[in-house]
Amino acid sequence: MRMNANERKILSTTCLGHFLSHFNMLVFPALVLPLTVKYGMGLAPVLALSFWMYLLFGVTALPWGLLSDRFGAKPLLLTFYTGAGFCGLAAGWFVDDPVTFSLCLAGVGLFSGIYHPAGLGLISKGIERMSMAMGYNGMAGNAGLAAAPILAGLINYYYGIETAFYFLGGCNLCGAFLMLTLPFGEPEKKKRAVGETPGGLIMAFAVLCVAMMLGGVAYRCATVVLPSYFELRNPTLIAYLGNLDWLPASRNVAATALSSLVFAIGMLGQYMGGWVAERFEPRRGYLVFHLVAMPLALLMAYTMDIPLLLLTICYMFFLLGAQPIENSLVAYLTPDRVRHSAYGTKFVLTFGMGAVAVYVAGWIETQWSLSAVFVAMAVVSVLIVLDILLLISRTKEIG
Repeated sequence: MRMNANERKILSTTCLGHFLSHFNMLVFPALVLPLTVKYGMGLAPVLALSFWMYLLFGVTALPWGLLSDRFGAKPLLLTFYTGAGFCGLAAGWFVDDPVTFSLCLAGVGLFSGIYHPAGLGLISKGIERMSMAMGYNGMAGNAGLAAAPILAGLINYYYGIETAFYFLGGCNLCGAFLMLTLPFGEPEKKKRAVGETPGGLIMAFAVLCVAMMLGGVAYRCATVVLPSYFELRNPTLIAYLGNLDWLPASRNVAATALSSLVFAIGMLGQYMGGWVAERFEPRRGYLVFHLVAMPLALLMAYTMDIPLLLLTICYMFFLLGAQPIENSLVAYLTPDRVRHSAYGTKFVLTFGMGAVAVYVAGWIETQWSLSAVFVAMAVVSVLIVLDILLLISRTKEIG
């Protein structure tokens, strides 16, 4: 993709930020089962330790977006790297105390919440080929999703849980160093939103927000429970991986390796989503991706081993691939002057409701089983599809 020098700097900085924002959120789920042993707690109460992290990751997005509209994205991104870095180090230091550890995780979520409104708003205003840039940026985020489980699992196996969080903190502080050594400008482009009246745009964005909120529930449920689900539902694969000479003989490491594989392949979905949003009508591309994801979530509840792995790869391909299309739709339906706030609104809904999904997933697991979480996700997918159909009926063709 051709870009000028400033666009390359913007994309480099935002790709690292997207990688780390998701990496920060996925280290904890990979360590849930080791933490249940460490604390002598059940799965649900250990999952609950991350509630404030995921809640703050979501609900602070709008105030961070407002601050980005007011002061620009650069100082906010520097705050993200620095704050998340020190909170990650603190999480490693206080891992023996569940309450203090949970507060440190909350700090990681608070500062990580800066990235999406600041970074995506910067891409939408500062890069000409916005949709493809969103695709590449999405791939970087997915790389964070893929790297976190396997790296956290390996670091825990060799050095302990606390070292995994020290590593998290150090990576974020490296991002702060990059911000200081790679300066870029923030161009203010004068693109207008697609040809709708102000009232029509507000209504269209509100309808899109419902789909994004439901997508956030599906995304958070999947990412939080997937390592544990793989460890419990893949006995044959786990046994096979445990016998490989180059991989530690640990069920947790094997399960996190499978999770990383799923997210790594999901990077192709992010690229495909950006390609679809640039070349086809994005509303209909958004619909197709969620239509395909819908039955896959249900089938994941009733399969094991290789069929489960293949279905999960396909599901995450389309669920994650819908995100660049979604982010392009936000840009098309909002004016430049409130773009960061628009993305902030999106992530308040997606990650804020996603934090509630952590408790819901724990409750479903307690009442029924972990498999039942994926039945609930299939119901969520049905609601997303219905809402996208409403969006198509209420808006004009884009592009």
